[in-house]
Amino acid sequence: MGKVLFALALVLAFLSACGDKPKKPGCKGDKDCKNGQVCDANKCVECKTDAQCPKGKKCSANACVVKPQCTKDDQCPLGQVCQAGSCKPCAADGECGPGGSCEAGMCKRPKACAKDEECADDEDCLEGLCRKAGQGSNIDAGCTLQTVYFGFDDSSIQASERDRLDGNFSCMSKNKTQAIMLFGHTDTSGTEEYNIALSERRAQSVADYLARLGGDPAKMQVVPKGETEPTGNGDDKDRRVEFKWR
Repeated sequence: MGKVLFALALVLAFLSACGDKPKKPGCKGDKDCKNGQVCDANKCVECKTDAQCPKGKKCSANACVVKPQCTKDDQCPLGQVCQAGSCKPCAADGECGPGGSCEAGMCKRPKACAKDEECADDEDCLEGLCRKAGQGSNIDAGCTLQTVYFGFDDSSIQASERDRLDGNFSCMSKNKTQAIMLFGHTDTSGTEEYNIALSERRAQSVADYLARLGGDPAKMQVVPKGETEPTGNGDDKDRRVEFKWR
């Protein structure tokens, strides 16, 4: 019996000595990484800074991703609009900002101003833009809620769309008693069921963004349309969320 107890004690001692040891960090410095990776927080990753990525890419969440072509309309060739990070011709007046109009794929925007004297005889300086009578920023005068666009199979709000949403929130804030409908859309890639779900995620991400700005969720109705209402202007114009007063 004593030998059995002695053998059991040896086994327990061996197991205790060979228990789980603290894991060593994956790396201490860049030299510990291979294939051009760098060390960040004891892990080998693709990048820590934009400078460690190839030309035309930036570092995002330790991975090199393609830089967006633009984040604002004024970074695009004259008359084009920045949508989902790419410069594109316009397809509707609502893509051209307050007081703007789309003509043959080119946005025509009102002149910036500080006073009425800087505008044409039939225009007034309203909110920093030369506009004809009846083009002020209120719902009765046609306050414009701009369409926002998304990347392929994506429901996240891209930097290029934030200015449009900020403008929409400003418009909504001047009409606080008015509710809006958010219509989510997709292109025809994927199944009908998947596209309905994707269009709902897109509309909901817009509603969430506006709510973070201070919008009232109770006055925003999400309506998923899926692929049912194509614009006829290409897949990139179908990946969108449209607004409508109700």
